[in-house]
Amino acid sequence: MDAIHLQDLAFYAYHGVHAEEARLGQRFQVDLTCHVDLSEASASDRYEDTVCYGLLTETVERVVTTSRFQLIERLAGAIADAVLECDARIASVRVRVHKPGAPLPIASGRVSVEISRARGHV
Repeated sequence: MDAIHLQDLAFYAYHGVHAEEARLGQRFQVDLTCHVDLSEASASDRYEDTVCYGLLTETVERVVTTSRFQLIERLAGAIADAVLECDARIASVRVRVHKPGAPLPIASGRVSVEISRARGHV
């Protein structure tokens, strides 16, 4: 299956278990892969034959910045569901949410969660 990738989408939001995360917020990064048949778009060169990257970005931004979740697992699931709802041509989606400022008991490290959903799951 063909794919559209959006990587390193960065947003400031207020997700997390700890009270400081809800109060202060932090940066989140999202990588998105949408599996979609691009054969028509690759043959026609017409904008309307593909999924709009701007719409995908706006959909992710809306979920990340207008909702509040304790877990990035839930955030990733909400993004996946919203993306599948935004364009019926998307067969499946993979979402990776990075939380660079996750409170870890070590000096450095990176936390991310990846969720895959297919049409019919919503």
